[in-house]
Amino acid sequence: QVQLVESGGGSVQSGGSLRLSCETSGNRYTKHCMGWFRQIPGKEREGVASIDSAGRTTYADSVKGRFTISTDNAKGTLYLQMNSLRPKDAAMYYCAVGPFAFSIATMTLAGRSYTYWGQGIQITVSS
Repeated sequence: QVQLVESGGGSVQSGGSLRLSCETSGNRYTKHCMGWFRQIPGKEREGVASIDSAGRTTYADSVKGRFTISTDNAKGTLYLQMNSLRPKDAAMYYCAVGPFAFSIATMTLAGRSYTYWGQGIQITVSS
């Protein structure tokens, strides 16, 4: 059983930065993809960024150039560095793991591709 725990959320002013972390345990997939998703009440879940076990990344157009996804494999931790935050970035953010490895955004940024999910962490951005 894979477990994921997010941390690093909170409140920030527009233009500010935050770094989210996702500690993972029990991931036995040799080939895998890890992703960040976000959701606000009443809206569909949105894929934000992904990184697979080969290090390939994909990003949603709305965050390209502002967000960076990375991993520390030794620690089993996934990160999302978020810079130049905007009020529209405010949401509940989730990390996820899936047993696949490729860099096709239509798959890597689709929630249905992933098997295991964290409990989510709230990001608030004030204007």
